[in-house]
Amino acid sequence: MGRLEGKCCLISGGAKGLGAAQARLFAREGARVAVGDILDADGARLVDELRASSADSLYVRLDVTSEGDWERAVDAVTEELGALDVLVNNAGIYHRAPVEETTLEEWERVMEVNARGVFLGTKYAIPAMRRSGGGSIVNMSSVAGLVGSRTQSVYNASKGAVRLLTKSTAVQYATEGIRANSVHPGVIETDMMQEVIRTEEERATRMSLTPIGRFGTPEDVAQGVLFLASDQASYITGAELVIDGGLTVQ
Repeated sequence: MGRLEGKCCLISGGAKGLGAAQARLFAREGARVAVGDILDADGARLVDELRASSADSLYVRLDVTSEGDWERAVDAVTEELGALDVLVNNAGIYHRAPVEETTLEEWERVMEVNARGVFLGTKYAIPAMRRSGGGSIVNMSSVAGLVGSRTQSVYNASKGAVRLLTKSTAVQYATEGIRANSVHPGVIETDMMQEVIRTEEERATRMSLTPIGRFGTPEDVAQGVLFLASDQASYITGAELVIDGGLTVQ
């Protein structure tokens, strides 16, 4: 029996990268999976793949900055899959620039996607989870939400906001059986990593700072998200799961 057997899950930013790895793993573990994204073609292909493996799956168009999209997505999940037991607020964008080189427009856009998106997802998931008798919210932060950086400003701020919103959610809804935890990946081999590490010299430097001696994979992160989503983590809320190969422990 899978660790998410029968649970109905919504993953934002689920069409590619970390989200797609989570969707595939959740399906293998018995979940009904809703993939939310603005990448319609990629999302539809992934759902076709999941359905071909007998997983009950659904694609919903979801711009995480849109309150209306969140309302429609949660309604679609509960109506077509039966409930909402797990929400993974995975969608996010990256921006690299120090404070003085960050424009107000860049600041607002990153905060809109990375922080507002998590807030809206959490807000609209909670009533659905309450009707189900509880649930698990897993928010994708970053090691950039734990420590400062010489080359990032708004990305750090947005991921720090995710970290503390997660803790507030955990405190406020624990008595209703709704858990909230954050995940903090380090350097993971995804398309977004190409924005973080732009040269071979940077790659070598980052690798030298990672005690495990390799970068992470989307599957590494998905396994951590799966644990927090599952009942195996039933006594864990408000926690930070760091998946960084030891990068931030030094």
